[in-house]
Amino acid sequence: MDATVERPLEATAPASLSDALVTWARVSIAGIGGAGLQLATMHRLLVQEKRWISEDRFFHALSYCIALPGPETQQLSIYIGWLANRMIGAIIAGGLFILPGLICMMALSFGYVTGAESPIGQAIFLGIRPAILAIMIDAILRFGRHVVHSKWMAALAGAAFVAAFFKISFPIIIGTAALFGICAALAKVSGLARPPAAPSDDLAAAQEAVWALTNHTRPSVAQFVRPLIFWLVLWLVPPIALFSIFGMENIYTQIALLFGKVAVMAIGGDYAVVAYAAQQGVDAYHWLTNHEMQAAIAMGEMVPGTIMIVTEFVGYIAAYRHPGSLPPLLAAALGGLLATWMTFCPCFLWISLVAPFIEWLRRNAFLSNSLQAVTAAAVGMILNLSVWFGIRTLFGHVRHVQFGFLRFDSPIFASFDLWALALFICSAIAILRFRIGAPITLAASCGVGIALYLLGITG
Repeated sequence: MDATVERPLEATAPASLSDALVTWARVSIAGIGGAGLQLATMHRLLVQEKRWISEDRFFHALSYCIALPGPETQQLSIYIGWLANRMIGAIIAGGLFILPGLICMMALSFGYVTGAESPIGQAIFLGIRPAILAIMIDAILRFGRHVVHSKWMAALAGAAFVAAFFKISFPIIIGTAALFGICAALAKVSGLARPPAAPSDDLAAAQEAVWALTNHTRPSVAQFVRPLIFWLVLWLVPPIALFSIFGMENIYTQIALLFGKVAVMAIGGDYAVVAYAAQQGVDAYHWLTNHEMQAAIAMGEMVPGTIMIVTEFVGYIAAYRHPGSLPPLLAAALGGLLATWMTFCPCFLWISLVAPFIEWLRRNAFLSNSLQAVTAAAVGMILNLSVWFGIRTLFGHVRHVQFGFLRFDSPIFASFDLWALALFICSAIAILRFRIGAPITLAASCGVGIALYLLGITG
C-alpha cells in the first residue's frame, strides 16, 4: 500500500506553464454551450485526463465557487490554475477562459447593432433560439447529474426553482439554502454530504499531496493581504476615476457601478448572474428590452467560455444608445469592455482570498453541508433561467402576472410558435440522443431558420 502511494508522489510534479496554456485554451474553446458543458469539459480534462485534481476536491471547490459571487466555471478554473501554478497560473486559467468569449461577443454585439433588425438578422435568431434552449437543457442534465446525488439535493433544487420562478431574490434563495445546510448538519442529516468518489489509481490524490507541500496552498496573513490589495485596486480604480471625472449621470459611471454591484450581489453561478444582470439592465436601468436580453443569452451560449459574458453585450448596448460626444460604435466598444472588466476582475479577487482556505475547511461538516445545499439551489436557478428562455422562445408574447408579493411570467398561448417547437425538438434529439456538438447544432438550426424566413413560412 505504501509503495502505491509513494510511486505517484515521486513521479508527479506541478503542471508546466506551457501545459497550462494549452490545457486552459482547450477548456475555453470547448466551452460553447453553457456552464453545464464547461463543467463537464473541465471535469474530463482536469480530473480524468490530466488528473491535476481529484474528483472529491473538484466538486468541493465547485461548491465554494457557486457560493461566491460571479461565474462558478471561471472561478473554478482560476482556483485550479492557482493550485497548479500559483498566481500566474490563476491569471492564465482565468484569462484564457474569458478572452475568446470576449472577442466573439464583441463581434456579435457589433453585428447585432448594425444588422439585427435586417431580414437576415431576424432569420438567424429565429433558428438559433430553439437550439440554444436544447443546449440549456443539456447543460442542466450534465450539471445536475454531478450535483444532485440524493433526494435532499433534488428537493433543494426544486425549491430553489420554484422560488426563482416567482422572482424571489437570488441572494435570499442562496442564503436560505446555506442556512438549511447548516441546520441539516446540526440534525445530522446525511443526505447532503457528497458520496465518496470511486477508488482510482490515486494519481490525482498524489498530485494534490505534492501541491500541499508548497507554501502557496497554506493559509497565511500575507496570502490574504497581498491579493486583497492588488485585485481590489485594479477593480475599483475605474469606477472611482469615472465618478470623480464625469459624475454619476455619465453612462460609463453607471455601467461601472452596475456591474460592480452585479459582481458582488449575484450569488449562485453563471446563470444566476445572467438573470440578475437581466433584471437590472431591463427593469431597473431600461438599457435594453426583454427581447434584446433574450438575444444576448442566445449569443452568450454561442461563444466560448462563460455565458456571463452577456454582461459585455449589456454594457455595449447601454453605451451605444448613450454615446455622448463619442461615435456610437466606439462608445459601445468601451462600454462593453468596461462591463466585462467590472464583472470578471472580482473573480480573481474572491478566489485569491479564499483559495488557501478551501482545502483547510474541506472536512468541516457545517460548511460542507451548507455548500452542497448552495450547489443544489444553483441547479434550480439554472432550470429557472431555462424556463424563462424557453417561454420566450416557444411563445411570441409573454405577460407578467402578480399575486401579492409573488410575480411570474405567463405565456400567451395564442402566440405559440409551432416552428420553434419543431426546431427545438430536432435540436434536442441531435444534442441529447446523437451527442452532436453545440456548434454544429447551432449552425444547422440557424440554416433552417434562415430558410424558413426567406421562404416566408414564418417570421
